[in-house]
Amino acid sequence: MSDSYEIDEDAPVFAIAVAAELSGMHPQTLRQYDRIGLVVPGRTRGGSRRYSARNIEQLREVSRLSGEGMSLAGIARVLDLEDEVRALRRHVRELEARLQAERASRPGARVFAAGATGSVVTLRAGTRVRRSADLVLWTPPQREEGR
Repeated sequence: MSDSYEIDEDAPVFAIAVAAELSGMHPQTLRQYDRIGLVVPGRTRGGSRRYSARNIEQLREVSRLSGEGMSLAGIARVLDLEDEVRALRRHVRELEARLQAERASRPGARVFAAGATGSVVTLRAGTRVRRSADLVLWTPPQREEGR
């Protein structure tokens, strides 16, 4: 039996010195980014900064984009859009899970069809109406001659 747990990428666990080391930046740069709201870490009760794994990834992205010549305002917009996409994806997953649960909780979704006589027939989802292949031969009545 293996231990299974989910890592919380947003858990504020890294002190500023560790975050600076992991991101390849100077701690003063991290403080400046926090002040301007670019990458904002969590705080301990005593007020010390604590960076999450997601914050470290953001800092690396800031470094990469800055190295490519993007302004800090542009980088802030990119980070905001990435956060929005992440939130929307999480919302879509939640909605898909709710929809799946709703479908699973229905005791046989009902489907209706027209029967051979024109009556309404209830079917289980995924089944089809059996078509009748009855053949009816109609012959016109014979005319009497002379009439």
